[in-house]
Amino acid sequence: MSVQSTIYFHPEAYTISGPQLMGRNAAGNSFLKGYVSHSKSPSFAALVEQPAHGADLIALVGGFNDPRPVKAYAWGAIEQVRGSTLYLPMPDLSEFAWRREHLGSSAFSLCGITHTTASAGVMDAICAWLSSPVQAWDAVICTSQVVKQTIELVLAEQLEFLRRRFAFSGDIASPQLPVIPLGINAKDFVFTDADKKLSRQTLGISDDAVVILFAGRLSFHAKAHPLAMYQAIKRAAKDKQVVLIECGWFANEHIEQAFQDAFNLVCPGIKRIVLDGRQIQDRKLAWSSADIFCSLSDNFQETFGLTPLEAMAAGLPVVVSDWNGYRDTVRDGIDGYRVPTCQPPPGMGEDLAFRHAANIDTYDVYCGLTSQLVAVDIAATERALTGLIDNPALRKQMGNAGQFRARQDFDWAVIIPRYEALWAELNALRASHEAGKEGGMPHKRPMRLDPFTLFESYPTRTLRAQDLVMLSPHYFSAQSAYQRLLELRALKMVQFGEFAQLSSADCNTIFQFLEGGAKLVGQIVALGSPEMRMRIHRALVWLMKLGLIQLS
Repeated sequence: MSVQSTIYFHPEAYTISGPQLMGRNAAGNSFLKGYVSHSKSPSFAALVEQPAHGADLIALVGGFNDPRPVKAYAWGAIEQVRGSTLYLPMPDLSEFAWRREHLGSSAFSLCGITHTTASAGVMDAICAWLSSPVQAWDAVICTSQVVKQTIELVLAEQLEFLRRRFAFSGDIASPQLPVIPLGINAKDFVFTDADKKLSRQTLGISDDAVVILFAGRLSFHAKAHPLAMYQAIKRAAKDKQVVLIECGWFANEHIEQAFQDAFNLVCPGIKRIVLDGRQIQDRKLAWSSADIFCSLSDNFQETFGLTPLEAMAAGLPVVVSDWNGYRDTVRDGIDGYRVPTCQPPPGMGEDLAFRHAANIDTYDVYCGLTSQLVAVDIAATERALTGLIDNPALRKQMGNAGQFRARQDFDWAVIIPRYEALWAELNALRASHEAGKEGGMPHKRPMRLDPFTLFESYPTRTLRAQDLVMLSPHYFSAQSAYQRLLELRALKMVQFGEFAQLSSADCNTIFQFLEGGAKLVGQIVALGSPEMRMRIHRALVWLMKLGLIQLS
């Protein structure tokens, strides 16, 4: 049985063609490809912010050669989401939970996902769950165990604050926090010996050289400080022919020069090749020519880490820092090595937290300052690299183990069913919620009230059902009023408010009704179907604004 779900689609979250390729972009694109390839759904439904995004989605899905239909709905058609789970490529549920209130909290479920959890925006979003209509039938997928622990800590602190602030001792509904890793399309990382030989020829690398690869954003302050890796490679290389490939992108020339200066100082005699990780051909060259993968992340912005998984899928042994999500993917001594990391104890970063909260430091600076205080064991990294450089058989053994694990446990063919099982569980939980209970009925959004309620005191009066309206004396017949309406609707300043207007045909019906004399607003409104009556009542004021009708 298929699981009913809807994807919230914004191109920025799912495409990898932009100038700044972030981990969440790569993860979103990989998910979409995996979802299309492995979902059991007979069709794909998406909610989009604007029609052009729907066209982008259809083009992306078409590129995956899937014949199933794609339906894209704008927010104005939110009713189409009812009964499904809306998947969001971010952890910010609150805004969407408030939008859902238009239909009621039990209209559909929300399912977000974490990428970085260190930014002020994400931390604020997590805290906002407790003060918005997020429900127990919603969820945020945690990509690693440490991410779940981080979120639980933030929620506990926020709940304690709310209890003190409002003097209550109860709990507040919060989303479920299932741990499901990111997936990969493992077959995209399969390369033959011939591929490897050709790639090395292209890059000018000899057959007997040992190639160590780092793949990912090249940022010393927001991804991985390279000094530990550079020092360990230099010490491990000894008299061996070792080549380092760094496949990624620099945010600016300053950072690029900083990497070059550090490498020149620490790694004299080592060949270094820098490839553009935003280009698919460069990525293929990097993966297919490498012997060892190394990523020593030391940054709180990292939460999972796709590149070690991609390396495992490519059959490479991996040397990574023992850091957050890397613990969930790389088995130390089996797929490669996790080298120890160290940071100051709790309580020693209050000044850094304050500077970030007070906007003294930007998020980039905050990440950079904290990463300067995280140490990766260079000696352990050297030992791990030395063992792999000196032992081709060990490289093969660990590469095979990692490749098997990547295919068995982390391919989207395995992960997508876990997503769909979660969505089915959320749908069932929501369906069991008793209709009419608190949380199930529509609620007004306090910070976005109906403007005619919020600003009721502004005008002289409101148009009530018992008021009489008539055709303006300047228009002696329905036909003349209608003709004037068509002329006025040609004006740009009138077209601007088209969403709130009635069709010309509906207006003509009103004019004809008024041709016999003044009528009560309630009588005019009753001309329409129940779902149209509010729009008719509202549009009568618009027709008054245009001077076509007036109060009698």
